[in-house]
Amino acid sequence: MNDDRMSPWPDGDIDWYRQHDSPRGGAEYAELHHAQRLLQDRLAGAALPPEVSKDVTERLLELADELAAHQVAEVDRFDSWRPDLPGRGHPLLPPFVIDAETGTSLSGRVTFTRFHLGGNGAVHGGTQPLLFDDLLGRVANRHQSGIARTAYLTVNFRKVTPVDVELHFDATLDSLEGRKRFASGRLTDATGAVLAEAEGLFIRLQAGQQ
Repeated sequence: MNDDRMSPWPDGDIDWYRQHDSPRGGAEYAELHHAQRLLQDRLAGAALPPEVSKDVTERLLELADELAAHQVAEVDRFDSWRPDLPGRGHPLLPPFVIDAETGTSLSGRVTFTRFHLGGNGAVHGGTQPLLFDDLLGRVANRHQSGIARTAYLTVNFRKVTPVDVELHFDATLDSLEGRKRFASGRLTDATGAVLAEAEGLFIRLQAGQQ
């Protein structure tokens, strides 16, 4: 990766999340990110009359057109570069918050909202793997040399994961074997009961790979 404009992960700089001193987009983007998550939740739970659906659609399309004029390259984006925001400011990720982190572990909190509902009060089963992939990828990469990408991720569901309940997670870097980095994670409720657990393998990229 000789051209650091091609990737947000330049060679030799694995601490790409450190943006606290000058967060991209400032407070205005933080407020926008909050509004975007609120819109997702309200849209997910809305049963709109036809005339309201039409009006909302028109306004959303107008906003989409306005945003189209401000699209930038990956390395210049605000989303995903904001560790101070839930889910690091990435609109796809669940709104997790990291409370503690070492060179080989991290822990924090997440509340899945109605946007993540699968049915009957339970979080959609595809959401926990998304959370684990980001958390395990972080612990496998942040304090290591070079970037590793997901080779496999296995998630075991132990209990129903509820929406609108604060849950806890932890992730650890378990071992290193050459280019291989093995990590695991757990999602628990307030009683400590394990709701889901994951293990993953991340492989360091070779020169020229992205």
